[in-house]
Amino acid sequence: MEMTYYDHGTPTERWERARMFFDAKDYAAAARVLGGLVEEVPEQTGPRLLLARAYYHSAQLRRAESELRVIVERDPVEHYARLMLGRTLQRQGRHEEAEPHMRLASALAGDFEQL
Repeated sequence: MEMTYYDHGTPTERWERARMFFDAKDYAAAARVLGGLVEEVPEQTGPRLLLARAYYHSAQLRRAESELRVIVERDPVEHYARLMLGRTLQRQGRHEEAEPHMRLASALAGDFEQL
C-alpha cells in the first residue's frame, strides 16, 4: 500500500492535520485523514467523533450514522454523539428514529425542560 499525504506522520501529526482540514471546512480531506486514524486507534472516541462530524458536514450521512452508532454502543451516555446521531437521523428524514436520541441527549446535557 502506497503512503499518501493523508496517511503520513505520527497519529498526533495526523490528528492535527485532520483538525486543520476540519477547521478549514474541507470535510472530505479531514475524513480521509481520520479514516486511517480511526482504523489505527479504534478505541479512541475523539478521532471517531470528528470523523462522524466530517461525514455529517460532507453529507455522507450513512457513514456518519455508522460511526456514531459505534460510539453510543461503547458509551451510551456520550451526549454529543447522541445529539449528532439524532441530527443525522433527522437529516435523513428519519425523525421517529431520531427522537429517542434527541431526548436522551437533552437529558444528558441537563436540559430537562424539553422532556
